[in-house]
Amino acid sequence: MTARLLLFTGKGGVGKTTLAAATAAALAAAGRKTLVVSTDPAHSLGDALDVPLTAAVTEVDAGLAAAQVDPRALVDSTWRDLRGHLRTLLAGAGVDEVDAEELTVLPGVEELLALSEVRRLASTGPWDVVVVDCGPTAETLRLLALPEAFAGYVERLFPTHRRVVRGLLAGVAGSANVDRWDATADALGRLAEHLDGLRALLTSTDTAVRLVMTPERVVAAETRRTVTALALQGVRVDGVIANRLVPDPGDDVGPAAEWLRARHREQRAVLAEWDDARTVEHHAAEPVGLPALLTVATGLYGRDDPLEPFTAPTGIPPVEVVREEGHCYALRIPLSVGDSPLDLARVGDDLAVTVDGRRKLVALPSLLRRCVVTGAELDDAALVVRFEPDPDLWMR
Repeated sequence: MTARLLLFTGKGGVGKTTLAAATAAALAAAGRKTLVVSTDPAHSLGDALDVPLTAAVTEVDAGLAAAQVDPRALVDSTWRDLRGHLRTLLAGAGVDEVDAEELTVLPGVEELLALSEVRRLASTGPWDVVVVDCGPTAETLRLLALPEAFAGYVERLFPTHRRVVRGLLAGVAGSANVDRWDATADALGRLAEHLDGLRALLTSTDTAVRLVMTPERVVAAETRRTVTALALQGVRVDGVIANRLVPDPGDDVGPAAEWLRARHREQRAVLAEWDDARTVEHHAAEPVGLPALLTVATGLYGRDDPLEPFTAPTGIPPVEVVREEGHCYALRIPLSVGDSPLDLARVGDDLAVTVDGRRKLVALPSLLRRCVVTGAELDDAALVVRFEPDPDLWMR
C-alpha cells in the first residue's frame, strides 16, 4: 500500500511546523501509522514535538514517528558517486578537470536529495501517512520544481542515456575504457529513472500540499500566488489553513481590547476572500509537545478526518483539446491565475506557460504540433489557447 503524502508549507513564521506536527499527532491518535519528517533547514520539528530528532526515524508515541532530514549528509554520502561519474563524462568530452569539478556542484542538489529521502521513507516504512514539514514557500516551490528541472538538464546534456550515451562514450573512450563509460551511462540512466519517480510522486493523487498562512494581506497574496504556482507544476493543493486568529473582544474596553478589535476586524476582512480555509485560533501558550499539539489539531479539524481535503483540490489535469468551427482547435488548461502576470510562448513541440515568473512546459498533443497559435484567453477557471493548422506541416 502506498502511503499518503501531506506536505505543509507557507511563508516563514506562519506556524506550518506546528500544524504539520499537530496533523501528524491527530492522524496517529486516530489509529494511522504516521511519520512526520522535516526538510526545513530550521530544524524546528523536534522543538514542536519536544523530542530530539536526527536523520534516523525516531518513535515519538504509539503509531507516531519523526525524522529530520539532513541534506548535507545526503550530499556527502549519495551525491559523491554520481559526481564522480559526471566528472568522468565531462573530462571525456574535453572539459578541463577543474571546470568539470565546478560543473558537478549543482545548485539545488541538497533540496533534491532531501525530497529523495522523503520518497525513500514513504516507500520503505510501514506508514499509512507521511506528513512533511517543508521549508518556507519560496524554498518549497523550488524544491517541488527540481525533479522536472533536473530531468530536463540531464536529458539535454545526455539524451537517451543508456542507448545513445553508452554508444557515444564507448566510441570516445576507446575499448580500454568501455567499462568505465558503461558505469557512467548506467548511473545517468538510474538518475533519469529516479527523477521520473520523484515527478510521479509529486503529481500523484496520493500527494497533496496544505498551505499555511496568517490572515494578513501580504501573506494571503503570497499564498494565492503559491496556489497558482503549484497548480502550474501539477501539484495538488487540498487545503489552506489560516493560523493565529485573534479572539473578538466583544464589548470589552481599554487599549488591549481596541487593539484586538482592530486586529480581529482586519483578519476577518482577509478571510472573506478564502471561503474554504480552515482557521486556527491564536493560543496564548506556545503549543509544544503532543498534548498541546492534539489540542491544536482538535481546533483545526474538529471531528473531521485530517486526511480529507477541505479545499477543492487544484492541479493541472491532462490537457483537453476541443474541436471548434472550421479547422480550429482549442487547448484548455484548467488554471486559476488571478492577478498574476501570464506569458505564453511556443517552444518547439511545447507550450511555455509562465505565471508570476514561474515557467511550465506543457507538451502539445501531436495534433497541435502541426498547428500555429492564433490567440489565447483566460477565464475564471482555465487558460484557453487557440490553434489553426499550419499549411506547411498539416499534410505531412
